[in-house]
Amino acid sequence: MRNHHLGVDAKKVRIISPLAAGLVFLCLGVIFCIWKKKQKKAKKLNSLLKGSSHVKAQKEHLDLPLFDLRTITCATNNFTSTNKLGKGGFGTVYKGILKDGQEIAVKRLSKTSRQGLSEFKNEVTYIAKLQHRNLVKLLGCCIETDEIMLIYEFMPNKSLDYFIFDATLSKILDWPKRYNIINGIARGLQYLHQDSRLRIIHRDLKVGNVLLDQDMNPKISDFGLARCFGEDQTEANTKKVVGTYGYMSPEYQVDGIYSVKSDVFSFGVMVLEIAWRLHQEGRSLELIAEPAKVSCSQSEILQTIQVALLCVQRSPEDRPSMSSVVLMMSGAGSLPLPKQPGFFTERELVEANAPSSQSNFRPFSPNELTLSSLDPR
Repeated sequence: MRNHHLGVDAKKVRIISPLAAGLVFLCLGVIFCIWKKKQKKAKKLNSLLKGSSHVKAQKEHLDLPLFDLRTITCATNNFTSTNKLGKGGFGTVYKGILKDGQEIAVKRLSKTSRQGLSEFKNEVTYIAKLQHRNLVKLLGCCIETDEIMLIYEFMPNKSLDYFIFDATLSKILDWPKRYNIINGIARGLQYLHQDSRLRIIHRDLKVGNVLLDQDMNPKISDFGLARCFGEDQTEANTKKVVGTYGYMSPEYQVDGIYSVKSDVFSFGVMVLEIAWRLHQEGRSLELIAEPAKVSCSQSEILQTIQVALLCVQRSPEDRPSMSSVVLMMSGAGSLPLPKQPGFFTERELVEANAPSSQSNFRPFSPNELTLSSLDPR
């Protein structure tokens, strides 16, 4: 009887051992295939980033999660038009929902967009490592077949311009909300310029590139035109001026010189877009929605406008740093009087780019720039 049991056990071992070995090899094969697939994606990403201006960031990019095309296709319902959020130089942006319920925004690179590929490199190289509550978070990217996509956290309240320039929606933004948004943008810029591991110049700050979360907290987005400075670098020069007229500093528009003070100028313009016309007419309190008029301070509003005017001074040396702006917004100390602002009229821009101009800077191309008015619509 005992020998019978031993025989049965030996038979089971002979059957189970090959099955177990086969299962182990199968698991190892699956793991290898997954690893190989990830390596292939990483290699493709590395190839796309080849020639990036910031070597250190390029070497560290592999920490960025890589999404499968199937996952993103499913999340966006096969990129249906009902999920479309907008379109820009990069390509089309879609809303998606992952299987765990997380909402995402997907930037899908246009297959014919050279600008989009450049912006993709910037986004991956510069902001993948940045973590701040006032910056839109890059969750990962998807590089598969001929598809190139960036995946971000989803912002349910769209961008700031939807509220500022809409007669109905602007009423939602009472002064406390506006003040919180201004402070949030200032803190985000301070992080980019001073506190992050990379020193980033955004170069395209505008109300359309400030997104709002469900609690109306601001998050700076769209780093496609951003540049990174070294520790000892204070400014740089470019022959290809890109950005949005109305937000660009004078030295950048005319001479192609950009620095952290260029972003400071753009920040000042954004604040003035909320307040400029009312300030000119002496009606600053109209910035406050009716229910909040009693509790809000007129001096706080005027102080914010004065900070904005300091930010848009013509000379970059006269503009405060974003650290100083954050300090001034907190009410610490007295504010200096602003000097002449650096705004250009259309005629001045034409004269600056005329052949007789003393500047050797090449004329601007309308294909590389967008226009923006300083007055609320």
